[in-house]
Amino acid sequence: MSSPASFDRLARAYRWMEYFSFGPYLQQCRCLRLGDMTSCERALVYGDGDGRFVAELVRCVPEIRATTVDVSSKMLLRLAQRLPSKAQVRLVHADALACAPAEFPDAPFDLIVSHFFLDCFNEAEIASLVARVNAAAAKTTHWVVSDFAIPRRQPARLVAAVIVRGLYIAFGLLTGLKTRSLPDHARVMRESGWVLEDRRELLAGLLMSECWRRDVSP
Repeated sequence: MSSPASFDRLARAYRWMEYFSFGPYLQQCRCLRLGDMTSCERALVYGDGDGRFVAELVRCVPEIRATTVDVSSKMLLRLAQRLPSKAQVRLVHADALACAPAEFPDAPFDLIVSHFFLDCFNEAEIASLVARVNAAAAKTTHWVVSDFAIPRRQPARLVAAVIVRGLYIAFGLLTGLKTRSLPDHARVMRESGWVLEDRRELLAGLLMSECWRRDVSP
């Protein structure tokens, strides 16, 4: 298992780095399914960066109880500064691959969210994470995944491949991220009992948003 990358040095400038690279599209991708989350009660959010999604989630669903896990203490600080005063959000400073969400006070969770997060791991690490999530999931749980993707058709495929490769090189230099290619998270999730309900694309397929569902029989 590779050591976690450190995003502390990016916390202050993260929003502007993102905006100058992709404009509003990454945040648009994160918030694409907010309207579908209004019935959720307990959310587990991985790696929300500077917290713009969690801030929007608690504004959209004020009664939701959210637990957000991040390895960067400075990113969590930025997140905390964005939260409304009455938000029910628990901040967990931890490596996602080294903590057990089933032991968190608000478990089990009926909503899991990971925006631009799974691409930081290889497939074995994702399998370990999914197993931890499964142990903390409610009988019916939805998992929203946003990430980069490589479209099937040219020339979008070639352009996306160049962009993704450049991002991995840049984040490797800036954070120590070891991963160098997009993992097949979908295969791992299917093998772990998750079913893909919906998939949407932005920027000609460079960005994607998926909604997965897992049901556990009583």
